[in-house]
Amino acid sequence: MQFPSDVTDDVVKRLRRLEGQVRGIERMVAEGNECRDIVTQLAAAKGALDRVGFRLMASAISECADTDDLDELERLFLKLS
Repeated sequence: MQFPSDVTDDVVKRLRRLEGQVRGIERMVAEGNECRDIVTQLAAAKGALDRVGFRLMASAISECADTDDLDELERLFLKLS
């Protein structure tokens, strides 16, 4: 599926930001930071990754609805849960 350019740009931007978050978490682990702080950052990264998936799904809804492939849409939603 080809996403609209505005969606692609937004998702790439979010993924780059997430990549930086993950590198920061890696650094925190290597430096021996507090578990509480690391878990907090992991939760934030997980939330950011979920939002990337939801952004893609929001764009895909119109595509799937156009093709009447609701089973595929349901499978995609379940993968994100």
